[in-house]
Amino acid sequence: MTSGRIIKNFNGYYYVETDNGIVTCKIKGKMKQERFSAVTGDMVEFQKNPDGESMITKVLPRRNFMERPAMANLDCVVIAFACCDPDFSYLLADKMLAFAERAGIEAVLCLNKTDLVSEDELNKIADVYKLAGYRVFAVSTFNNTGLDELKAYLNGKISAFAGPSGVGKSSMLNALQPGIALQTGSVSEKIGRGRHTTRYAQLLPFNGGYLADTPGFGNLLAENIDARELYKYFREFKDFEHDCKFMPCTHTHEPVCGVKNAVQAGQIAASRYESYLAILDEIKLLKEKSGKR
Repeated sequence: MTSGRIIKNFNGYYYVETDNGIVTCKIKGKMKQERFSAVTGDMVEFQKNPDGESMITKVLPRRNFMERPAMANLDCVVIAFACCDPDFSYLLADKMLAFAERAGIEAVLCLNKTDLVSEDELNKIADVYKLAGYRVFAVSTFNNTGLDELKAYLNGKISAFAGPSGVGKSSMLNALQPGIALQTGSVSEKIGRGRHTTRYAQLLPFNGGYLADTPGFGNLLAENIDARELYKYFREFKDFEHDCKFMPCTHTHEPVCGVKNAVQAGQIAASRYESYLAILDEIKLLKEKSGKR
């Protein structure tokens, strides 16, 4: 039995990095029935059949797992957005941060295309997330600025870049390590969306660790988040929950709520609280739709 790390999963094949190189594997039939049975980043065991084909037989215990994008054993997820073109979405950024919090993976926000906005416009976005306790990197792959700080942070880590299409994830990776042959694409002027240039997550060696680009998307559904647990994934809420009259508190309709008071006082960004309410509504709607089936 041999073990290694899945660095790419494409068209039913798993590319497993071992001490002796990369081995192309398939997965045993019974494991195919399980959703997310093996994903990029997983440590696995595999064996070679008499016909010479290598088959994954076991996924080793994960230290963490993220559903969107589907990856395992990450040290960090870089939530990548553009300041504009496409416009920054507070709701989508907050959903992605909630997914990272739920998975127990460290997350940072990386704002690209800073050359296209003023300093005030950049700070308007960045200050929201700094107030929430997140580290924010402001970069421009066009001007080649801000990348040294991001590179130093990522050294030695297993990290994934995740975000909407067209924000420049692949371009950022190419700027961080020239020679990584990733196809980059621009935002379509006709529909205002980025072309899906990355079709699967792949771990790429980087300064003692790995970097991964992940497929872009236009939306992200909170279908697997429990509404009763959502408040836990907005990290800044916990600093004010001691002032809530009721425990647990949903931070919505309760008359005495420390979180709502903090929003009014500017201690929690209004956009973050609005995202929290929007995700709650989405979860409720998805649950109702599911119940009708």
